[in-house]
Amino acid sequence: MNQEPRKQAFQITGMTCGHCKSAVESAIRATDGVTAAQVDLKAGKAVVEGQFVDKSIMASVEEAGYEAVASS
Repeated sequence: MNQEPRKQAFQITGMTCGHCKSAVESAIRATDGVTAAQVDLKAGKAVVEGQFVDKSIMASVEEAGYEAVASS
């Protein structure tokens, strides 16, 4: 991947508890190019850092059973 490292926020829907937060965080961290991920359960938001493609993050979150949309 020839991208510059960056930081991107995603709105996450479907999380209701700490287990959900952990599942989403693990799914995002396992995505190619991700160097860091922080999920905020109350805000329903994830902040992801690294060299990744947004669609890959959204697909990983969907595979974990939740929905992610890139946000600003």
